[in-house]
Amino acid sequence: MNRYLVVAGLFVLSLITYIDRAAIASAKDAMSGDLGLTNQSMGAVFSSFALGYALAQIPSGWLADRFGPRLLLTAVVVLWSALTGMTGLVTTLTVLLVVRFLFGVAEAGAFPGAARAFYNWLPSGEHGRANGIIFAGSRLGAAAAFPLMAWLLERWSWRTAFYLLAVPGLLWGIAWFLMFRDHPGQPLPRADKAAAPPLDLGKAIRAPFMLYTMLQYFAANFTTFLTLSWMLPYLKAEYNLSTSAAAYYATLPLLFGATAQWAAGTIVDKLYTSRFKSWSRASPAIFGFTLSTAGMIALCFADTPISAVASFVLASYGVEMTISPSWSYCLDMGGIHSGALTGAMNMMGNFSSFLSANAFPFLQNLTGSADSYFLMTAALNLVAVFCWTRMRRLALTSHAGPGPAVAQP
Repeated sequence: MNRYLVVAGLFVLSLITYIDRAAIASAKDAMSGDLGLTNQSMGAVFSSFALGYALAQIPSGWLADRFGPRLLLTAVVVLWSALTGMTGLVTTLTVLLVVRFLFGVAEAGAFPGAARAFYNWLPSGEHGRANGIIFAGSRLGAAAAFPLMAWLLERWSWRTAFYLLAVPGLLWGIAWFLMFRDHPGQPLPRADKAAAPPLDLGKAIRAPFMLYTMLQYFAANFTTFLTLSWMLPYLKAEYNLSTSAAAYYATLPLLFGATAQWAAGTIVDKLYTSRFKSWSRASPAIFGFTLSTAGMIALCFADTPISAVASFVLASYGVEMTISPSWSYCLDMGGIHSGALTGAMNMMGNFSSFLSANAFPFLQNLTGSADSYFLMTAALNLVAVFCWTRMRRLALTSHAGPGPAVAQP
């Protein structure tokens, strides 16, 4: 297997991950009617996934660093695929909460495991595009989930739909275990330029650069989780849309977000090989958070489904531009702890998802409008811009430009 096949395999994984993750938003009405669930109950269901996903990030990353991405990814993909199928078996809210929590725990290993695979297989100058590719796959998967579930729900019950969704992940897990190896035949050269003493894992997670990294990712996920959970139900209810029309509109921000992933990943790598190397991570992220701020504010003034979707597109495109720089930055600073540090960053982002899933219906019920949620998210995006200015400076003071800042083999 060469590095291009590794990236291709992880692209397919990210498609499956987000199809399985986003499908429940499309099934919300059918599940609510069958199980007698309110919007607040469904908010708890959405957030139970986010909580399990967040709590398992650092352990999953550590396992990827300790045992390798081959075993880690095989195990978690098979497990979450089984739990996807089990979602179709639930009969009570309590069981649904437990299944979706465990589903989140299992899915937590996907991207830290992928990050460790990238560290093992790819040079630093290719991390931006590689992360852009797999996260583009995640958004394409989420976009595909909406019409796919609409199609499945027209033909079968929501329970059967979840049974069918379990199959691709099981097949992927078998193929990954048989084909992938943790390291290429020829080890990559490592150019460790760190001027400061190497950090161990515990100190790295508590280091100032990681605190800012986790805070900006917390901000990013308030927007990204909205597009995966409440955006479709919001569009459907706010503008009296049919299920199929809402599914169509809800795919657009995710499709545009996928193009943002490709664009940002390419920019990251191009800047890395230019005289603007020190800005290769920060500039796409700062620009993206600024765009996302504008989109969230514009949502407060949207009075038609077209204008609302256009605002969601702007917000989604902007925040997706920040993802590849964030993961590339963690690989730069993480070295042999890349799995655990990306897990720590993703953990904080998914605590944000947990809060986002509950904050949206809470603020909407409290104020009678979703505008309060949109404005809060815009404010968080501006905080993230500040974080990236600090992250760039901290990277420069720890070593001369992007490159590993913690212990190397």
